[in-house]
Amino acid sequence: MGSASLTTLQALEAAERRLHPPELPRIRSQLAPLRARLGEGLVDLRAEPVPEGLGEFHEHLCAAAECSADALHAFLDAPPAPRAVARILDAMRGRCEAQRAFYPLRHALPPLGRYFVEPAFHDRLDALDPEPPEGVRVGILEAPGAGEGPAARGGFTLYVPERYDGSRELPLVIALHGGSGRGTDFLWTWLREARGREFLLLAPTSIGPTWSLDAPWRDGTALASMIEFLAERYRVDRSHVLVTGLSDGATFALLWGLSEGSPATALAPVSGVLHPANSALGNLERAAGHPIYLVHGALDWMFPVSVARMAQDELERAGAEL
Repeated sequence: MGSASLTTLQALEAAERRLHPPELPRIRSQLAPLRARLGEGLVDLRAEPVPEGLGEFHEHLCAAAECSADALHAFLDAPPAPRAVARILDAMRGRCEAQRAFYPLRHALPPLGRYFVEPAFHDRLDALDPEPPEGVRVGILEAPGAGEGPAARGGFTLYVPERYDGSRELPLVIALHGGSGRGTDFLWTWLREARGREFLLLAPTSIGPTWSLDAPWRDGTALASMIEFLAERYRVDRSHVLVTGLSDGATFALLWGLSEGSPATALAPVSGVLHPANSALGNLERAAGHPIYLVHGALDWMFPVSVARMAQDELERAGAEL
């Protein structure tokens, strides 16, 4: 069952990396055989006698496998056109839920331990998960913010590498989700790298449905408070603070990351735009000498790649290290 679920998670991740709408029928046909395999595995798992003392582990494994199945169903079921994009987003969120459910099982199931880290660290799993030091909270920590459950806004999810012992400062990556997203989901975009390369990972959730692009101070003030909260409890290397984001998160990464007083020492916006307010706020002047890794999808159907090339021209003129 664990093998089928892990194969499903890997296949969904690969599919998400190739999400070009005309390709969806072909991608769905490639994933379709996994549905039966996963369904049969779930039936067998529920029917198996549970060894004494493993009841809690068995229930957790079943719940995690069901999350994988739900994500796969959401991806494979093709609704009418108006719901098509929303259904894919449901599948992506479902994959995040499945990862969240599987992560605590990585000690007992070595393939999961390898799944949650880059290949270069596959032979060092024990070193990545030592006994936690006394008095130091490590792993995935949640501050849900205002509201209930998935609708909660304004909080954050923090990942502290399990081998952190407070003896030295760690770099910080701040990862900003896209429109209507949540930090608790977007965390998984970067967790593998954070776990192996040992950096603090902060995944905030915007106060509103997306980042406050028209009033950057609003979410910017909240982000600054989160960083100070984090720095009071962990040793943050303020000379290595990367702000990244996807879509609206990328747009806000540039808008906030280049603002006066921003903690960002480097930026990595993915598939966003260079908001016109950057010029009015003086951000382009502050871009001079600033390391920026600009990434965009050549087939992006929301923000055409031409907007990234326009941003490239403006940032290069401003003297950014692009």
